[in-house]
Amino acid sequence: MADEPSYRTKRWSKHFEEIDKEIAKYASICKVRLLDPGVIQRVLNDDATVCGTANPAMFKKMRGLLMMHYSARDKAVVALGPQETLRIVDDIVKRLRERFGDSLGTPGT
Repeated sequence: MADEPSYRTKRWSKHFEEIDKEIAKYASICKVRLLDPGVIQRVLNDDATVCGTANPAMFKKMRGLLMMHYSARDKAVVALGPQETLRIVDDIVKRLRERFGDSLGTPGT
């Protein structure tokens, strides 16, 4: 029972899940390998050359959602602490990787 996530943790997890699922969807549409080294920063810097397919509207939405993710992560760190926040985000990335495979890229490659 002690390992059961709190209500607050579940709410943050759901919030991140919704944002990150949309990010992954737009990354897939734009053929952006978000998890490859440096790609997220390039998207945040508004560098659409990371796209395998030009789709300015989808890229703009993806970039906005990435900025939202980082803003939410900063708030979650305050509310939950850095370890719990990192655990939530890591779990979501794992589930997204299961859903989208390597189309999102491979961290550390």
